[in-house]
Amino acid sequence: MTPQTYEEFADAKLGAMLRYAVMLCGDPHLAQDLVQETMVRVQLNWKKVVRADVPDRYVRRMITNQYLDWRRGSWLRRVLLRAEPDESARVVPVDHAQLSADRDQIWSWLARLPKAQRAALVLRYYEDLPDAEIAEVLGCAVGTVRSSISRALATLRAEMVETCP
Repeated sequence: MTPQTYEEFADAKLGAMLRYAVMLCGDPHLAQDLVQETMVRVQLNWKKVVRADVPDRYVRRMITNQYLDWRRGSWLRRVLLRAEPDESARVVPVDHAQLSADRDQIWSWLARLPKAQRAALVLRYYEDLPDAEIAEVLGCAVGTVRSSISRALATLRAEMVETCP
């Protein structure tokens, strides 16, 4: 069996990687930049990536690390410009205003979580990964993953109690 080429990998996995990055960032434009930056690194290191047991997981870890690094740097806070969301790009149920408000509130709460906690939640509930794989992607112990998820959920519950009467 011939090894997968970078182009084949990118064709097959780019959409999934972009969706994952959007869940991490909460901003589709920043997610595109994150995936683009990561995929350049993937291409430059393709021989190493393709030798990994599960190249998808390896690249997901690269995206996660890039996201965590971007959030650490102060340049992101200085350079990131946020325009009003393009309403034509969003699919919002016309008759469900409360659903839309609830979704926006959840995005707001997620944005305030520490980056490692948010990444752990996205990997658990969006990517549906078990603790061991999350620990591998985040480069930490399984106990740290469980602790991060527990703390993140406790923070979200507290936010919800404060907001909802």
